Amino acid sequence: MNTSPNSNVPKDFTVDALQPLHELELVSLVKQGKIEAFDELIHRYGAKIFRLTYHITGNREDAEDAMQEAFLKSFSHLPQFQANSKFYTWLVRIAVNESLMKLRKRKGNMTLSLDEEIQMEDDSMPREFAAWDENPEQKYARQELRGILDGAVDTLSAPLRTVFILRDLDELSTEETAEALNLSIPAVKSRLLRARLQLREILAKHFHRGNSRE
Repeated sequence: MNTSPNSNVPKDFTVDALQPLHELELVSLVKQGKIEAFDELIHRYGAKIFRLTYHITGNREDAEDAMQEAFLKSFSHLPQFQANSKFYTWLVRIAVNESLMKLRKRKGNMTLSLDEEIQMEDDSMPREFAAWDENPEQKYARQELRGILDGAVDTLSAPLRTVFILRDLDELSTEETAEALNLSIPAVKSRLLRARLQLREILAKHFHRGNSRE
């Protein structure tokens, strides 16, 4: 894909014209003063960033504040952004830091970091629209399953939870996740494995309890 700044620059800046552009083309337009391009970045990544901040803070109000601060800071510091990495990866790093700041304030300035060593032990986010052909029972079952998974993810420690969201839900590569969280690649792989194992155990217990009641 050609992502040079002027490769696909539209003559107008309508939503339809901006949607096909690569994120680096949008960033280039924002740097040129085209604020509409930043609106497209918010539209493109807002739900993902909210999901991340919500799962870190565990609080809708803090999650919304952290998301807004992340976008504001990314906008004000955009001149410092280097296009040798993904904008979304850079935005994730800002959002994680903002979420941890909210968590520290709420928990009395306790020390919180995603790069700490992890011990082996251990909603209200935006949803996608249901398919038009879903019947009410299918829709309920899907929402119930999503709720169960969300609850299970929230039981993970913040470091494991964040890696799981970025790798398995947002589908970032191991390298991109490591860059976003300032971790080594082995650390990302280790945390993802632990997160998956813990989630499998949690979900297995949940469904075993459900079956035993029938």
